[in-house]
Amino acid sequence: MARSPIRAILLIDGYNIIGAWPELQRTRDGIGLESARSQLVEVLINYSAFKGFDTRLVFDAYSQPTPCVKERVTQNLAIHYTEFGQTADSYIEKACAKFRNDVRKFDHRLIVATSDRAQQLTVVGYGAEWMSAARLALDVTTAQRRVKQKLRPQKRSSKQFLVSSLDPQAQAKLARLRLGLDQ
Repeated sequence: MARSPIRAILLIDGYNIIGAWPELQRTRDGIGLESARSQLVEVLINYSAFKGFDTRLVFDAYSQPTPCVKERVTQNLAIHYTEFGQTADSYIEKACAKFRNDVRKFDHRLIVATSDRAQQLTVVGYGAEWMSAARLALDVTTAQRRVKQKLRPQKRSSKQFLVSSLDPQAQAKLARLRLGLDQ
């Protein structure tokens, strides 16, 4: 029996990515943090669907007196806001530690996207894969290009008809038959 393809869980440190991607930095600095978060979510909706990832975008509410909140955006993307006093780093570390002892690790990959060096070392120590913010940006751009290529209408070749593949003599004979000149 064939095994199903390995599925990936992608944990993303949201504020780290916003601080690392120039276009999100510009949005954050010019319009506001909420707009940068929304822009990141929009990008990740398409990316996660294209890649088939179970993406969990983590934002910390470290200084906000709020409870932990999970918001399911699409089938492939959920946003996690940490609870008061918890950082996105500690949330991701706990998720990696929990995954380490989870049986899903045999048919799932766990990938953490952050450019935080200490976080990189920690998650790799738990057996997760690490992806830098720059690598994630490149992967997102590549996915966007592939989607555009799939959606781009294919140019129809003038040689799409069978008659175009025939030699000139055969084409002339068919033309005469069509006009009733060859009986």
